[in-house]
Amino acid sequence: MPRSFFPRADAATKARLDRDPVMLLANSFDWSATELGPIADWPVALRSAARLIMTSAAPMALLIGPNGVMLYNAAYAPIAGGRHPSALGSSVLQSWPEVAEFNRDVMRRVLAGEALVFNSQPFVFHRNGAPEQVWLNLDYSPVLDDDGSGLAVLAIVQETTMGVVAEQALEESREKLDLALTASGMVGTWDWNISENTVTADDRFAALYGVTPGAAAVGLPIETFLSGIHPDDRQRVISEIGDALKSPGPVRFEYRLSAHDSAPERWVVASGRVITDAGGKAVRLPGVVVDVTEERRVAEQLVESELRFRTLADTMPQMVWSALPDGFHDYYNARWYEFTGVPPGSTDGEGWNGMFHPDDQERAWTAWRHSLASGDPYRIEYRLKHHGGAYRWVLGQALPIRDASGRITRWFGTCTDIHEERLAQEEREIIAQELSHRIKNIFAVIGGIVSLAARSQPEAKDFAERLRGRILALGRAHDFVRPHSRESVPRSNPASLQALVRSLLQPYRDGDDERVSFAGDDAVIDDGAATPLALLFHELATNAAKYGALSQQGGRIEIASQVKGDDYLLHWREIGGPAPAPAEAGFGSRLISLSVEGQLRGKLERRYGEAGLEVELVIPLASLSRRAALRPAPEFRQPNQTA
Repeated sequence: MPRSFFPRADAATKARLDRDPVMLLANSFDWSATELGPIADWPVALRSAARLIMTSAAPMALLIGPNGVMLYNAAYAPIAGGRHPSALGSSVLQSWPEVAEFNRDVMRRVLAGEALVFNSQPFVFHRNGAPEQVWLNLDYSPVLDDDGSGLAVLAIVQETTMGVVAEQALEESREKLDLALTASGMVGTWDWNISENTVTADDRFAALYGVTPGAAAVGLPIETFLSGIHPDDRQRVISEIGDALKSPGPVRFEYRLSAHDSAPERWVVASGRVITDAGGKAVRLPGVVVDVTEERRVAEQLVESELRFRTLADTMPQMVWSALPDGFHDYYNARWYEFTGVPPGSTDGEGWNGMFHPDDQERAWTAWRHSLASGDPYRIEYRLKHHGGAYRWVLGQALPIRDASGRITRWFGTCTDIHEERLAQEEREIIAQELSHRIKNIFAVIGGIVSLAARSQPEAKDFAERLRGRILALGRAHDFVRPHSRESVPRSNPASLQALVRSLLQPYRDGDDERVSFAGDDAVIDDGAATPLALLFHELATNAAKYGALSQQGGRIEIASQVKGDDYLLHWREIGGPAPAPAEAGFGSRLISLSVEGQLRGKLERRYGEAGLEVELVIPLASLSRRAALRPAPEFRQPNQTA
């Protein structure tokens, strides 16, 4: 008894069909050993469905009988993965145990006459020995016997895993891509009897082409369906069909379908297989059609978006570039090539660093590697080689683009020519430093004049010394916040309150013995706050040296600070001094109050405890710096560290 699905095929046709390894396997399989029995005993409808799927270019399978005995084509084999070829002729419930309940429900419903469609249905398969997340487009149709009873489930299976993964990577805020890359909003099947020029098709195929389902089931000339193709594509498709019929094998056509009463204009992909007779003449062309309208729309939008981006980038005055998450530079706009004069593409990858001044290359690499490793914004000034041969200063900046999980997907950056601004800035720095130097000299001259005047007025010596001390304190405050060049700027935190206090109280050290400690939060200060703060701490230290803790051997001062809300709290505490004796407020006390309450808009409270004077200060953060910025100073946080 013949076991082939094509028992009447001649040797040439059989040899051609057997070139399909899955068809050869199915023809050679001992179906009589299964519950289905020999192929010749199968109902005509079942054998016809088997031939349809075996010759289709689309992934298709038959789940035959109540146990779902599997028969599938070559296009389905990759979907089966490591379960091919053992799945052929076995129950789908045993071959795919991880989705047995899903398949059992599908067979129950479809064998009862129901058709089912699932778009991008998620599964976890173990088809290759390990869990694997996949998405499938599934179209299930019943294969019915002459009496209308269900013989098998016809499954059209299209794996959309790559499309779904790509869709997720795009991170579209809307879910329009769910269908765009899955390739199937509607799937229809057809079978063209070329000799008789009759196309039979299912209901969905008929709906796409605007043909009544009944007429499509009986059969219509192919010209009826060709008339549904958009006029701009029709002649091309007819020509492609003519070329495809010259040889057997898979075919693929992509075109638009004209809008009609029940459907708008759609893009479709028609895939099938040309079957020839022994003489090589095309006799049949069965296949499926898939709606890819959304996929085409998304692709066109991406092309349009890319064009808009490049147009916008090329019209910007800055040089614009982008890089992959690993730092590989893959795009530069026209301004980059105009500025550098290098050939397009020559600075892709790591070639960009060679355009920098040799003295700046390592510094730029270090900053870029830090940003890639940490995700921090990239910002650096460096010298970039101009097409004229000279190096010009530019500002390089870049920000990372992140997905919903926070993973960096791309970097976008700019290079801005700041050469003229840089030169002007350097000129301003020279002028500012010269002015600062002259101001510092003025403080020294005034201090000298006071000292000189005191020599002729011995009775004013004490007043002159206090005045000279205040002038020197102002001089230190000015030197503390004066403009610096890149070369002269201090390496430590130069504009912090703790650094100012350490500078002002340096004279009160007793050899190696630190007598003043400062613990707590540090604060950034500017020139507006430095002057009143310098006067404040100078007066407190001077009084402590004359009347308080610093006037006694072993006496010391503890300064504690804390950020609380929008305020900066300071606590000055003298320990080990003589018994405090509240005195009438003099000029120094009034100067302290003026500095804190007047210039810094803060609050001051003095207390005379058993150990010595305590001063509580509350100063708004906004009064310390125009930026109201804080920075931690770990080197001063420990209570045993001193100024």
